[in-house]
Amino acid sequence: MYQVGNFVEMKKPHACTIKSTGKKANRWEITRVGADIKIKCSNCDHVVMMGRYDFDRKMNKIIY
Repeated sequence: MYQVGNFVEMKKPHACTIKSTGKKANRWEITRVGADIKIKCSNCDHVVMMGRYDFDRKMNKIIY
């Protein structure tokens, strides 16, 4: 299971690009867990909140 501070990979990458490689960023940090999940892009610090059900469907894997 996931908890605050874990990094996850979503099924679709974020629109921002990593400057050194030119690839799309796909690493998110979990900042809040409850009925809703709050995640923050590790590249551009964009914050997204979504319901737990939507998060479970859109998450690909837990990185660490």
